[in-house]
Amino acid sequence: MPIYTDDFSTVPYGTLGILALPGCEELGRKIDSYLVKWRDKRESEHKSTIAFAGYERDSYLLNATFPRFGTGEAKCMLKESVRGYDVFILCDCFNYGITHEIYGRTVPYSPDEHYANLKRAIAAMAGKARRITVIMPMLYEGRQHKRGARESLDCALALQELCEFMGVDNIITFDAHDPRVMNAIPLKGFENVYTTYQMIKAMVLNIPELKIDKENLMIISPDEGGVNRGVYYSSILGLDLGMFYKRRDYSRVVKGRNPIIAHEFLGSNVENKDVIVIDDMISSGESMLDVAKRLKSMNARNIYVCSAFGLFCNGLEDFDKAYEEGYISKVFTTNLIYRMPELKTREWYCEVDLSKYISLLIDALNHDMSISTLLNHAQRIKPFLEEHGFNIVINSDN
Repeated sequence: MPIYTDDFSTVPYGTLGILALPGCEELGRKIDSYLVKWRDKRESEHKSTIAFAGYERDSYLLNATFPRFGTGEAKCMLKESVRGYDVFILCDCFNYGITHEIYGRTVPYSPDEHYANLKRAIAAMAGKARRITVIMPMLYEGRQHKRGARESLDCALALQELCEFMGVDNIITFDAHDPRVMNAIPLKGFENVYTTYQMIKAMVLNIPELKIDKENLMIISPDEGGVNRGVYYSSILGLDLGMFYKRRDYSRVVKGRNPIIAHEFLGSNVENKDVIVIDDMISSGESMLDVAKRLKSMNARNIYVCSAFGLFCNGLEDFDKAYEEGYISKVFTTNLIYRMPELKTREWYCEVDLSKYISLLIDALNHDMSISTLLNHAQRIKPFLEEHGFNIVINSDN
């Protein structure tokens, strides 16, 4: 079954427009380049009709600016009309590489300021766009997905504000910390997209010695919260799964969380095996490195880390030291969010490009086509692995 088709017999939902918010310009340009190339080459008997007006353009990126006052207040100014457009907004709420002036001081954007820019952009469209889809790779406040005490449910509130008050039709996010936040907007589109295929592809292409079989490779979840993610990888590759669970000190709070006392392991023997540690994000990396050291003490061979989002709020030097001491061999993260320039120079770091995948999603959605085959990674992984000499039985129901 093909994963995608060039038979675009459906009329576009509206003229395509892509708005890359501050911090998403690089990703936006890559996506735009793919779409311009594909639509220029695409043959269709309907391309000359009025329904396809504006279908072929030199760029689908919308021109917008976000000027700020000296107090830090801001606004969005659209430089072109979006009336009748099918708009896709790219928003990276975790790009601290973008700065602005406030009372004469230069400060980095916080997630709240990126989220405010998103609302400003929607407000500037003033209801004229035919449909608005927000592509927010790492979900704003996604880690605040449940209430444990008298505390706010920020992610649910943000989703409801965007969809029920501001008119957003669809939310696309990647590897959500807990996809059950979609229950906050049950009547709106919410797609939680995984990066499984792209991660596996990057590992195969960048680790020549990789052997994908139960005798040589194992999947590890670093905590109980990521077990479902680990189960998917292990099922799709036919490998064993192990997991760590965190013992925390609930009597005290350090930097907003209960400190971890120890990581306890559940699973089969990892001795003389390569392991792939799967997680949704690397913040400080403290937990990830603790897990790597525990695995090394259990005589694991090479330790590869796969994480959709490499935040690296701090701790790059710790990863350098862990790499030098042999605790980790490679770290794979995507280009979905901001990567500091220092990270890209690290020998242990490998970037996984998702721009083509997002372009496929946008192209299909603009034509109001189903994206089920694009979301089913099993159909893509199996032929890729066979092409590279791996014979793996994959459960396509995953």
